[in-house]
Amino acid sequence: MRDNERVSLYRDEGVVLRTQKLGEADRIVTILTRRTGRVRAAAKGVRKTKSRFGARLEPFTHVDLQLYERRSLDLVTQAETLRPYGERLATDYPRYTAGTAMLETAEKLTPVEKEPALRQFLLVVGGLRTLVEGGHDPRLVLDAFFLRSLAIAGYAPALEDCARCGERTGRSFAIAAGGMVCGSCRPPGSASPAEATVGLMIALLRGDWPRADSSEPRHRVECSGLVAAYLQWHLEHGIRSLRHVEREAPSERSGRLRDEAGRGVSEKPSSTGQPEREAPSERSGRLRDEAGRGVSEKPSSTSEQAREAPRNAAVE
Repeated sequence: MRDNERVSLYRDEGVVLRTQKLGEADRIVTILTRRTGRVRAAAKGVRKTKSRFGARLEPFTHVDLQLYERRSLDLVTQAETLRPYGERLATDYPRYTAGTAMLETAEKLTPVEKEPALRQFLLVVGGLRTLVEGGHDPRLVLDAFFLRSLAIAGYAPALEDCARCGERTGRSFAIAAGGMVCGSCRPPGSASPAEATVGLMIALLRGDWPRADSSEPRHRVECSGLVAAYLQWHLEHGIRSLRHVEREAPSERSGRLRDEAGRGVSEKPSSTGQPEREAPSERSGRLRDEAGRGVSEKPSSTSEQAREAPRNAAVE
């Protein structure tokens, strides 16, 4: 058989990162594969109700594929589901949004198509499996994924030594400098995270889950902010999915709302222009006092004269 008649078929396994509509019944599927790297392929007829493998090519699905190599988009000819992570994640909003941010980050960190990215593929599979198992806070899993993805790409932040001089006296976090910096190397605008926050970042990067799981909520929130800012600075693009990620656990948020409701505080403007808290009892007492005194706006002298003029004319 001549070379120009040879059919270029290949098999690989991968995780579906994203899908796009193509025509009336087709889709373009972006897949991060084990051996080939990131692949964009066309899936014919998958949007039809009678499609053979339409549901197997949804985001979060770990699939075994057979593809036909073409000049532009490859063609998916077979698809078998290995692990349907999407079914479990779709019922849990915090884990679903964390998984969505993982897939978007994995796509942005593999900018060249068909360039092998085995470590990134294994990290995506491990991250999705950890989210589905539900043994850790999804925010921690997402931050660990971000930090390890950065390490694979060569952007791991310096967390123990100064990113510039190497001294072990880092007390500030500078994104542009590459992580923690000492007082002498500290550029303007650097953050000053708590020591426990830096320890949490180190634990997530190393996979020390007992230490990460025992961290305090405020340190988790601070860690998430620093990691997200550091990631997006190196990507030079924002992660759109991050706006939907819950940075505050539902239990923490409900507890905060209960505390605020128990204190029963509201805001009123102060003389300095800043909001000032006023309890409902004080506000209701003030309103009763004003009602008892019959407080109302006193008309101006001009409006008084205008109203009294017809009366005086009638008397005269």
